[in-house]
Amino acid sequence: MNAPSPSPASRIGQSTAIEMSRAEAEVKAAVFIAQQNPRNIENAQNEMRFACRQYALAEKAFFSYPKAGETVSGPSIHLARELALIWGNVQHGTMELSRDTVLGQSEILAYAWDLQRNSRSSQIFIAPHVRDTRKGKKDLTDLRDVYENNANLGARRLREAIFAMLPAWYTAEAITICQETLAKGDGTSLEQRIQQAIDGYKRVGVTVQQLETKVGYPRARWDEADIANLQVVFQSVAKGEMSRDEAFPPPRITAAEITGQQQ
Repeated sequence: MNAPSPSPASRIGQSTAIEMSRAEAEVKAAVFIAQQNPRNIENAQNEMRFACRQYALAEKAFFSYPKAGETVSGPSIHLARELALIWGNVQHGTMELSRDTVLGQSEILAYAWDLQRNSRSSQIFIAPHVRDTRKGKKDLTDLRDVYENNANLGARRLREAIFAMLPAWYTAEAITICQETLAKGDGTSLEQRIQQAIDGYKRVGVTVQQLETKVGYPRARWDEADIANLQVVFQSVAKGEMSRDEAFPPPRITAAEITGQQQ
């Protein structure tokens, strides 16, 4: 939705003034309630440890996607939201401030707010209405495509805002426990997990040979850490953070091979 033209400060309408007053009152009330009901840090830490030992959370706790020829990875927005919920007295979200269909961009706010401390981490950024493809950048004009693009970029900035707001020691321990949980698996044997990974990737068109190339050695040598890494990549492909071909580039055909095929 296009942003309305800003009104001069001296001509703020009555409805706008009422809305501003209501929002200010809500902010004061939220901070007051949070300060009257402070978090129990020990309970939050224990709940975080329990949650991060659950495989269902650990398998979604990390992301991986290509950027400028390299792979970027780290703790996911899913983990960030879970940790914020457990930490308590936190509000977070994204808000589209404006959309310019002529310039092909949106202005978006991502924020995370510790109500108890009244401490806020926020960032306003420009989201271009474009998508990177193997054939270059593609302009987005369909409303659904623009919405999904903004939501994806907003989630990345929101993740940064939440982790900037949460205590470093709290998130560091959560990441370590999730990594350990992911490496241990869901209770099945290593061989079963290897076969499950192969079967899962087969359904999306990835071969054993491609997996072995990704890992760097034959499946007979794969260990828990290798399966954990493959699981992170699989989740990222499933969530659309990277395409299958970006995660597993098809082999390039050399000029010699083309010449040989023509003979």
